[in-house]
Amino acid sequence: MIKKLVYLFIFIFIFLFISCGKNEQKISNNQTSPILKNSGTNIIFPDTTIVSFFKTEKVNMTNIEAELTAPGKIAATVVYSSEGASQNIILFDNPELASNYTQIIQHQISITQQAGIIRQKQGIIQQKDAIIKQKQVELARFKDLAAHGVATGKEVADAQTDLLIAETERTSSQTDLQVAQTELSNAKAGIIEHESILKSGGFNPEILRRAKVGTAYIICEIPENQIEKIKVSQSCNIVFTAFPNEKFIGKIDVVADVVDHTTRMMKVRILVTNATNQLKAGMFANVSFGLSEANFINISKNSLITIQGKQYVFIKKSINEFERKEIQIGQQIGDRIIVFNGLANGTEIATEGVMQLKGLSFGY
Repeated sequence: MIKKLVYLFIFIFIFLFISCGKNEQKISNNQTSPILKNSGTNIIFPDTTIVSFFKTEKVNMTNIEAELTAPGKIAATVVYSSEGASQNIILFDNPELASNYTQIIQHQISITQQAGIIRQKQGIIQQKDAIIKQKQVELARFKDLAAHGVATGKEVADAQTDLLIAETERTSSQTDLQVAQTELSNAKAGIIEHESILKSGGFNPEILRRAKVGTAYIICEIPENQIEKIKVSQSCNIVFTAFPNEKFIGKIDVVADVVDHTTRMMKVRILVTNATNQLKAGMFANVSFGLSEANFINISKNSLITIQGKQYVFIKKSINEFERKEIQIGQQIGDRIIVFNGLANGTEIATEGVMQLKGLSFGY
């Protein structure tokens, strides 16, 4: 009897051990960790039961009055040159723009130099032409004298040599002129190339050269469908992240000529006084452009996250996938925030669990 009980216990133990192993294998095969794609832009939850933690809503349009607000950044400041240079120093936030502006100045210097060299070479060529004419007259005279037995053959040969030397020097001067003209053309082409890059970044080199010390330039982007609401020389209110309790007044300096084909945004450059030099290139700001009334998409304030001056929401792409999307926002009215660009009517976005999605997407 005891022997049978021992066998029974051994059988039960083996059965339980095998069962536990199968459960562990089943659990290990059930992937529950979120999957990140596109550098955290897309978050996929293999276990769809986890998705119920994230509450969502479909955005809609409402006829309300809202202030058009756009994030911006100080792209450049104008300061004195401590070395007494003829031009003030432009401090850019973007190293590429700084490099292009510097190369434009270098090309302009080169153009001035090459223009001087060209004038000099043209003057030398005129002198060589006069010498050649003189040598041609002398050669003709010596040939005539030789024909009448007055001049020797050596004198004719010397006159021919002098003419050849003058023509060679003229050819050399013409080559130097062509080199200078080529360098001038290259410098002008270089200016066009670098100028186009500066303009795409929101700057006109000529305006920068005339800019006064104590000036800061803010670049922000406005949705294409809102650009009609702002005008050049219009005032705007600016709050910098570095000075949240201080309001600055800026003026719209220029609206870019090009619409970004991907984002459908247009760059706007804003001029703000920086007499105390407290504003530094690279500082973030929020710019308000006044009031507008229309049907606007709006979202819950709990849906929004802000990272480095940019605003994002998380769109529900499918039953188990969320996608991070950058948006352009306006004024907050109560618990709702106006969205000017980035969301379509009826899009489903996360309203709860947003901070968890942020941590997964950005890694913190």
